[in-house]
Amino acid sequence: MKGDKDVIRALNKVLGQSLIAINQYFLHARIARYWGLELLNDSLYHQSIAEMKWSDDLIERILLLEGLPNLQDLGKVLVGEDVPEIIDSNLRLEKQKFAIITEAITLCEERHDYVSRQLLVTLKDGNEEYEDWLETQEDLIKEVGIQNYIQSQMGDDKAP
Repeated sequence: MKGDKDVIRALNKVLGQSLIAINQYFLHARIARYWGLELLNDSLYHQSIAEMKWSDDLIERILLLEGLPNLQDLGKVLVGEDVPEIIDSNLRLEKQKFAIITEAITLCEERHDYVSRQLLVTLKDGNEEYEDWLETQEDLIKEVGIQNYIQSQMGDDKAP
């Protein structure tokens, strides 16, 4: 089925953001693991995998619309050098993604592509959920202090 070229372009733009997120969140997860922050690693890794699944859905939709998924036009990965920077850089990416997804949803409504719109709404919902989680982490750091926050992210070192 031949899709609208502007919708395909918008889906590719969202895909590009999701591909950045996969790499950024995965790198941050591994940094957190290296620092011994197992709980933070688990959360960031989980989000990286969620982004991968959403990217797969976007790729399938673009192909169905007879478009070519763009996996080459990658933007900049924001790398945090400490825990607050990691959370802040992920939050900045989520806000950027939110704007791009919202713009794509509006375009899909204008072009009457409600299937693509629904896919994007699902991504937007996941985006908002992760953005809320990141904001909560920032609030926790402010509330309990960075040292206590870091200690809380180390996990339980007792054997099961």
